[in-house]
Amino acid sequence: MSLLREASPPPVANSGGTPAGLKRVVAAAMAGTVAEWYEFFLYGTASALVFGTLFFKQTGNPVDGIIAAFALYAVGFAARPLGGLVFGHFGDKLGRKQLLQLSLVAVGITTFLMGCLPTFDQIGYWAPGLLVFLRLVQGFAFGGEWGGAIILVSEHSPDNRRGFWASWPQAGVPAGNLVATLVLLALSNALPESEFLAWGWRVAFWFSAVVVLIGYWIRTKVDDAPIFKEAQAAQSQGGKQQLGVLEVLRHHWRSVLIGIGARFAENILYYIVVTFSITYLKLVVEVDTSRILLLMFGAHALHFFMIPLMGYLSDIIGRKPVYLVGAVLTAFWGFVGFPMMDTGNDWIIMAAISLGLAIESMTYAPYSALMAEMFPTRVRYTALSLCYQFAPLLAGSLAPLIALTLLRNYNSSVPIALYLVAASVISIVAVSLAKETKGKSLREVDEESAIRTGIN
Repeated sequence: MSLLREASPPPVANSGGTPAGLKRVVAAAMAGTVAEWYEFFLYGTASALVFGTLFFKQTGNPVDGIIAAFALYAVGFAARPLGGLVFGHFGDKLGRKQLLQLSLVAVGITTFLMGCLPTFDQIGYWAPGLLVFLRLVQGFAFGGEWGGAIILVSEHSPDNRRGFWASWPQAGVPAGNLVATLVLLALSNALPESEFLAWGWRVAFWFSAVVVLIGYWIRTKVDDAPIFKEAQAAQSQGGKQQLGVLEVLRHHWRSVLIGIGARFAENILYYIVVTFSITYLKLVVEVDTSRILLLMFGAHALHFFMIPLMGYLSDIIGRKPVYLVGAVLTAFWGFVGFPMMDTGNDWIIMAAISLGLAIESMTYAPYSALMAEMFPTRVRYTALSLCYQFAPLLAGSLAPLIALTLLRNYNSSVPIALYLVAASVISIVAVSLAKETKGKSLREVDEESAIRTGIN
């Protein structure tokens, strides 16, 4: 490993230009997010199309099985905060890179094993039980992925372009979704529906091993940033240290609340547009699976380019303006997007999905840089993981389930649109309380924190 580090010196963050090797760091960070969101889109799609039928007892109402699958979908989020705290703690002590490699391997193993599970007809209630177990292990591993990936890029980035560069790991979300959509499209088009349900869907889960191996190899080529190594050295000389999470909650609780609240609009909108809309299109609009996946592919492709664009805008006009506009527009999407889907026209449906993801990118892209610039280096991994992973417990994890329940009870998309309005209000309030951090030096963040808390 020492020879590799000598051959590939870490890039140095500064306030101008592009540090040497930054693109390699971005690629390493994106590798994990692509693998993570490949699995998440895969699981969300499988919940709507496969799991409700194969892994739960059938009641005669297809919606019941899908609701059960979405409830299990939410279970995966339950272990994320714990994983975020564990990975964050050791990531702040041992290094971002080591923990990122470990989380990626765990994600790959659990996703592969999901593709091997017997169905309800074969082993009864053991089927959903084993699926729950794998979701919990997987959620634990996912808990440390995002924070580490964002920090790896943020701590290498120049101060005046951190919004742009730190948004690229976020672009791993649509990239992973694109890969998953391509795999599912190929399988659904090549196989009759009966064979796709029997075994074809498993191939998509097994393919995750390839995605993970590529990501792991890329991550061996980068190193932690100099600012982290300096903070690590300072901590090692400071004697006994308290748990990072205790320091975060004691000295940075206000920023944590802002970070959690800020995610509501983005998180709920994303899972309604990407996960719930698959069910909506299938059950309400009666669009077939292949058409839905094709429409999703086009929307994810646009989303991939929108995220770095919004990250770039946050470097120009600020994190808060971009974020607040996106949060306000979130409140209106439900009243526009669902009627567009109801037309049944492919182009209008794709426009509705694309519009939702474009709005979501305005609240998602600036989030990474904003969070990195709110917490000091010594606890940044722990703090970011806590904010990012706790919010979905209250927001995105339940969004498909709540949306589907509202649809079943009211037979209308209007209550779902009102649900989005509530999420938007929470994020608007949270972001309004945050300070603008555009262009701020991470060393300045460390200095301000040391003065305020007395901890170096």
